[in-house]
Amino acid sequence: MTPTHLVILDGDAARRAELLALLRGAGHHAAVAPDGEAAAQALTRPGFDLMLLDLAWPELSLARLREALAPSPDAEPESLEAAERRHIALTLRFTAGNKRRAADLLHKVRKYGLSPE
Repeated sequence: MTPTHLVILDGDAARRAELLALLRGAGHHAAVAPDGEAAAQALTRPGFDLMLLDLAWPELSLARLREALAPSPDAEPESLEAAERRHIALTLRFTAGNKRRAADLLHKVRKYGLSPE
C-alpha cells in the first residue's frame, strides 16, 4: 500500500493527536494544523492527497478554505521552481520514496518532452 500524505485540520487537540497517531501507525504521512492560521498555511503547500477537516471548527474560515483549494483564475501562477518541486514530490510519492525510480521517471519526462497530465 502506498502511504497517503494528508493534513488534519481540527481544533480539538486530543482528537488531532489521536488521528495523527492512528494514521502514522497505519504507515501514512500526516501533518496537523493546530489553529486556523496553520490550517491556511498547510493548504498552500502542495503534496497532500487528503484532508481531514472538522467543519464545526469555529476558527476555520470556509471562504479562505475555498480560496486555498481553488484559487481564483486571476491568481498569480506559481514559479517554475515551485512547479518543479511539486512535480518531484508527486513523483517521489508515486514511487513510494524510491529516489532512483523517481529520477528515472523524471529523466524520461524531460527526454521525451512529455508533459504530465
